Amino acid sequence: MDTLIINYAATEKRYAFLRNGKVEKIYIEQPKQQSLVGNIYYGTVTKVLPGMNAVFVDIGEEKQAYLHRDKLVSYAVASNEKGTKENKTVSSFVHQGERLLVQVEKDEAGTKGARLTGIIELSGSHIVYMPNGRYVAVSKKIQPEDKNVGWRNFGASVKEENEGILFRTSCENQTHETIQSELEELRQQYAEIMRKTQGMKKTGVLLRTDNFQEELIDVMTKMGQGEVIVDDPELKKKLQKIMELQDSNLTFTYYRGKESIFHAFQLENEIDKALKRMVWLDSGAYLVIDETEALTIIDVNTGKFSGKTDLRDTVKKTNLLAAAEAVRQLRLRDIGGIVLIDFIDMKYDKDREEVAQKVLMELKKDEKQTKVLGFTSLGILQITRKKTKPSLLESMTERCHVCDGTGRVQSSESIAFQLERELWENKHSDYSSLWIETTAEVKKLLEGEGGVHLKRLEDAIGLTIHLEVVSSIKPFYHIKKFS
Repeated sequence: MDTLIINYAATEKRYAFLRNGKVEKIYIEQPKQQSLVGNIYYGTVTKVLPGMNAVFVDIGEEKQAYLHRDKLVSYAVASNEKGTKENKTVSSFVHQGERLLVQVEKDEAGTKGARLTGIIELSGSHIVYMPNGRYVAVSKKIQPEDKNVGWRNFGASVKEENEGILFRTSCENQTHETIQSELEELRQQYAEIMRKTQGMKKTGVLLRTDNFQEELIDVMTKMGQGEVIVDDPELKKKLQKIMELQDSNLTFTYYRGKESIFHAFQLENEIDKALKRMVWLDSGAYLVIDETEALTIIDVNTGKFSGKTDLRDTVKKTNLLAAAEAVRQLRLRDIGGIVLIDFIDMKYDKDREEVAQKVLMELKKDEKQTKVLGFTSLGILQITRKKTKPSLLESMTERCHVCDGTGRVQSSESIAFQLERELWENKHSDYSSLWIETTAEVKKLLEGEGGVHLKRLEDAIGLTIHLEVVSSIKPFYHIKKFS
């Protein structure tokens, strides 16, 4: 049974999706990290980059956003006689200082700004309307094929030349009149957005999307049946009404308990687990997950799992268990981009193929776009997963101010040797002594056993050294003054 637990009563909005009692996804939205995906802006082109076939756009947010040539409306609607369009650079379709209507496709991450598209999408209950999309698409879940073709033909008949329409799965049981009415509403919404741009003198937002509620509706639509438990009565009523229009079989419950709904359903522990590097499997094997800005590496280890037959069987069984859990962790932590899974080395191609098929099967449960690129020559499986927002780790943690996010700091030995080298640079200076602040361990290393090393150093450089111990979680030194 599927269960959706929603924590909406506090400032931080959260939900957890469980399948048969096991957490499959956790979504957290904090005010400062609210997703911009879906927001529509009136932006200004600040820089044109022909070499990258892209432009940077000021949309009024902290970082400049990125827009590729192929996502420009001027490129999408341009005629393409004899393939000439693809051979032109971005400079042929946009210029610096130009004002553009754009929509955020992907949130900023690390040093990178948000990624934009000029092909605006407005979402309704049953369709997605694209004023300049120029195509019709139908959800693959609409079956049989003749019904799919029927919606495609209907879309072609009601859309204007430059328009695009995407028919959602919920269209399946709707009439053409209902869809036509929704299309007109979305056209009016777009016309209103365009009217707003006429009075805008500077860059700024035109439409903000409530991504949290959009996420909830998306999850509930895919649930089919199950239970939704909410700690906010108004949100419960709103979601229940939306799903009733889609003939949903979901049941809705208002949570009235005194403790947090996540505490009540023991989900706080699941969040803690999802932030840890190590993930234990039921067999005793474990995964080590390391996220970086460039990619994510998942290392598989046998741990306490020894198997019951031979080594090959142990390795294969461990890797199959790890494959299922690794994909679950990608969903749970919402990890995107390049993912490398370092499985335990398998000598036989048949075993590698079986593990790859297991990964593919598990990825079918994932709503994000994914691709398995196969094993490298070193036996590492390569996966890509579409990234539209920061992962759970990125959302809930920040770079360590001590190690600057590396996870490591210089050792006391390194700092002591560095101090010694700097002291040698002051050999026979005009001063007679100097005062140094440092940590206890660095002081101990510089002094040596019984202070012998410090005494030799003082004699060699001709200075008296006074060491003052300062408490610090990071080894350091600071030369306060010479006298």
